[in-house]
Amino acid sequence: MSPPHTVIDWERGARTGVPEVVFAQSKTVEQLRAIVEAHHERGRALLMTRLTAPQIAALADLPLDIDPLARTATLAAPEVPSGAPRLGIVTAGTSDLPVAREALHAARFLGLDAVLYEDLGVAGLWRLQDRLDEIAGFPLLIAVAGMEAALFSVLAGLVRAPVIAVPTSVGYGVSEGGKAALSSALASCAPGIVTVNIDNGFGAAAAARKFLPAPG
Repeated sequence: MSPPHTVIDWERGARTGVPEVVFAQSKTVEQLRAIVEAHHERGRALLMTRLTAPQIAALADLPLDIDPLARTATLAAPEVPSGAPRLGIVTAGTSDLPVAREALHAARFLGLDAVLYEDLGVAGLWRLQDRLDEIAGFPLLIAVAGMEAALFSVLAGLVRAPVIAVPTSVGYGVSEGGKAALSSALASCAPGIVTVNIDNGFGAAAAARKFLPAPG
């Protein structure tokens, strides 16, 4: 059964390829506990995103794998299957890690063999160049960047793989809130970029799951 306050879409994964993932930020601790219990009773895996610090503290006694930086928690997360599609996730800066790690956990939860490359922004272009041969081997990339988000265009101009751009709200002044990064992603002159909403690491991972073929 679903909790009385939440109608869980148990068949969404079979119907769409991406199971229901719980957006936690606006929910009470009692609601989240009931959702976890419902999944536990059914023996179903669960991913929750956008947990707040008080929620994380209040759920610490539950059998959850919690990443406070990513603000995610998983229950009985499935192992990434052998031969799973490979996905590279590239961040511009350390400040982008919360969104990038949300994408990483979501991608692995969805069965992708995801690898995270941290702090390869174009302000020190040599950092990206040093890892480029490795990064270029992935069939699909997620790029996570704030400020002016130059990484999107630079990366898409160097690799064959399509790039899913995730603009982040990292920045200040005209970059504050991620609007400049979003505009940069949408206005890029490099072909092969698709863009999700600001800070939407989960959305990028869900798109990657649909873009990449299932193993076997």
